[in-house]
Amino acid sequence: MDRKEYDQMADELQPTGHKVKNGFNAFLYGGIMGVIAQGVLDFYMNILDVSEKDATPMMVITLVFVACLLTGLGLYDNIAKHAGAGTFIPITGFANSMTSSALDSKTEGLIMGIGSNMFKLGGTVITYGIVSASLLGVIRYVIALLW
Repeated sequence: MDRKEYDQMADELQPTGHKVKNGFNAFLYGGIMGVIAQGVLDFYMNILDVSEKDATPMMVITLVFVACLLTGLGLYDNIAKHAGAGTFIPITGFANSMTSSALDSKTEGLIMGIGSNMFKLGGTVITYGIVSASLLGVIRYVIALLW
């Protein structure tokens, strides 16, 4: 197969993207997740009479739990097929990546399987998050010194 045939085959197999539809779905599902998160926060604050300071971590833990549960039941991937990037809200997307990695490697045992593979994708996110936060902190500090 020469380069021309390869390029032709690649063009034929390229998925057709519906960018406007995908963008709308991501916006819609991401917004729904945000509304659900706000509803959980309001539930903790208004119904259970918890302060906002205490209710916020409770809401985050609830979202992580629900995302892990939906991933374990195989429902999160079905939602992600429709929502696309709308499921990448940091907390739920991170919980999904951790749970998926753990489930994929559970046959290898607790230590060598789940323990060593759980952070396969999540570890990269944590690493780049720490590095970029550190760099931005240094930049902000330098700017504050200059002004």
